Amino acid sequence: MSDTKPAYLTRDGRTKLEAELEELTTAGRRDIAARINAAKELGDISESGEYEDAKNQQAHLEGRIREIKSILSRAQIIDEENGSSSEVRVGSRVTVRIDGEDEDETWTIVGSTEAKPREGKISNESPTGSALLGKRARQKVTVHTPSGDMRLTITKIQ
Repeated sequence: MSDTKPAYLTRDGRTKLEAELEELTTAGRRDIAARINAAKELGDISESGEYEDAKNQQAHLEGRIREIKSILSRAQIIDEENGSSSEVRVGSRVTVRIDGEDEDETWTIVGSTEAKPREGKISNESPTGSALLGKRARQKVTVHTPSGDMRLTITKIQ
């Protein structure tokens, strides 16, 4: 991976990635090696579905290890506690009112690695996240989404 753009992470997100990396490089690799050895002991590996499956799983595991290492090497920690609440930035909790809706929604702007829209964590690279960046409270924003334009008003920034 030659990606050099920063990977924005919360402290919790970095901790979770470090724990996943540790799990994959220890137990994950050990388990895959055991599966490969067991499949080899069954005989002819050229026609072994178990061997092929284990090798595919190993390739997936090693790809994920490389991906996590790349993310951690580019990590920029989002300081969630000491941010300005005057404008939206990565790490901000933003409350918005979508035109035509009766209730406000609150989203946290995070890096793409930690984005989980159903949990209210939206990526700074998503159409909504990028449209909100740099905006201030009471400002109206138009978000260009694949399903059409969405208009919203920022009611609060934390």
